Amino acid sequence: MTNVYKFGPHTIAAGQVFLKTKYSIGLVNLKPILPGHVLVVSLRPVRRFLDLNPEEVSDMFQSAQRIGKIIEKEYGGSSLTIACQDGADAGQSVPHVHVHIIPRRLGDFANNDDIYNDIARNGKEYFTKPDAVAASKKGVDNEERMPRTEQEMAAEASRLALLLEQQQQQQQQ
Repeated sequence: MTNVYKFGPHTIAAGQVFLKTKYSIGLVNLKPILPGHVLVVSLRPVRRFLDLNPEEVSDMFQSAQRIGKIIEKEYGGSSLTIACQDGADAGQSVPHVHVHIIPRRLGDFANNDDIYNDIARNGKEYFTKPDAVAASKKGVDNEERMPRTEQEMAAEASRLALLLEQQQQQQQQ
């Protein structure tokens, strides 16, 4: 596995990645909207969902389904929000196609659709230098959510990778 991945203009440390397939990666979030908020990102650096080929689309959404099963259970959710903002006018803040997967439960937002406002507020510096962002709190557009450290994200990624590995072993039995 490589040491770093590209997500638009951002460099993602391998420690934040918990799943790698032929066409996608699953990664943890610097400032999750809710606990367990993760992303599936295409390995090929394309801006739009419409630019993906059929194999990449299939892989991305099969990965989202697989990850969703794990995070819903791990974070005590009863539902999932799966969202793709396809282009800047749709609220996409990083010009690289990606899917948000967020475990949900009744009452986690007073107005259920408010989650989409939070997704749209994700900053362009979301994944870069989390320790520096945590210390300075500059450049992040949503100050209500505290950025996590590299260590916190690596611990979550390791836990999710283990759960995905266990899921795969169970399916093979």
